[in-house]
Amino acid sequence: MAWSEIAYPSLVYVHLLLFVLWLGADVGVFLLGQHFRKRHDYSLDQRLALLKLLVLVDMTPRSAWALMVPVSLSVVKMGGWWDLPLALLAAAWVIGGVWLWLVWDAHTHDQTPRAARDRRYENALKYALTAFYLWLGAQSLLTGAPLAPGWLAWKALLFGAIFVAAIGIDVSFKPVGPQLMRLLSEGSSDATEVPLRRTMDRTRIWVMAIYILLVVTSWLGAVKPGL
Repeated sequence: MAWSEIAYPSLVYVHLLLFVLWLGADVGVFLLGQHFRKRHDYSLDQRLALLKLLVLVDMTPRSAWALMVPVSLSVVKMGGWWDLPLALLAAAWVIGGVWLWLVWDAHTHDQTPRAARDRRYENALKYALTAFYLWLGAQSLLTGAPLAPGWLAWKALLFGAIFVAAIGIDVSFKPVGPQLMRLLSEGSSDATEVPLRRTMDRTRIWVMAIYILLVVTSWLGAVKPGL
């Protein structure tokens, strides 16, 4: 079988694999977070160990998300859904590679000025990509171009909504750092645990939104309804 015959199906498979890794690992992150919240079932040291594992597992969906941008646009290009300019496709791969590097560099140098700088750059990329995908989906739904199929336009729009929800997670989760430091310095009590629990509860709303959006976007890609 010639490579030209298997290139597109292989790329679709990679796209599907990234979705599985993203959602599957995110469920693991969710479960670890649920157990971290059980202050009466685990010691503080055990809960901190769970938190460290959560951060490590979370690198999988973060990595899959960064790669999903160039891979999804490559699928659209190769499948003939959008005659995407090669320069834009190349830029998508550069952006995906830079984003992936920022994610892992920040993880490797956590709690340092370098990590803070990496996350500022990553946030800038997220805001730019949010605007791009929301524009792409809305423009296509309103005019039928550049994405002609309605299901694909909706998929682009909902992918932009995933970025919005992820930004919501970052904003909601910001108080966790100081709250964790207070928990470590003062120990477990209602005064230290209740605010932390409240912050995590607010963040879970955005997390559940991402799960729903991921399931819907994957359904659109698999079923391709005539919207």
